[in-house]
Amino acid sequence: MQIITKTLTVETLSPVEIIDITPEIRDAVARSGLRDGTLTVISRHTTAFININEKEERLLEDMVTFLKRLVPRDGNYSHNISPIDGRDNAHSHLLGLFMNASESIPFSGGELLLGRWQSVFFIELDGPRPQRTVLLQLSGI
Repeated sequence: MQIITKTLTVETLSPVEIIDITPEIRDAVARSGLRDGTLTVISRHTTAFININEKEERLLEDMVTFLKRLVPRDGNYSHNISPIDGRDNAHSHLLGLFMNASESIPFSGGELLLGRWQSVFFIELDGPRPQRTVLLQLSGI
């Protein structure tokens, strides 16, 4: 058994943004030299998350619209009265209650075992941000 840890850097350009990181993840698995195992993908942030879903442009637009409606940015949130980092981002933290910071994905033969319509997304809820990090940890043989 071998464990390999890699970091992806993601730049976000919008307040709420869904970014497909599947190609970078596939590349990391291929370059690892591991054939079979499990990949854990984790966002290292409290206002950005990891999700597996379908990549279809209109659906992605619907997802962003849904998130903005679910917890509006301009709500009356106590956290925004004196935020520790100067960002009025209570809505981002509240949306995070419904999301995963990480996903585990099996791989075999050096390939991710995702379903036909599945992609891995980095979901920004408090952008734009010049640099976000995603940790990849591969465990396998």
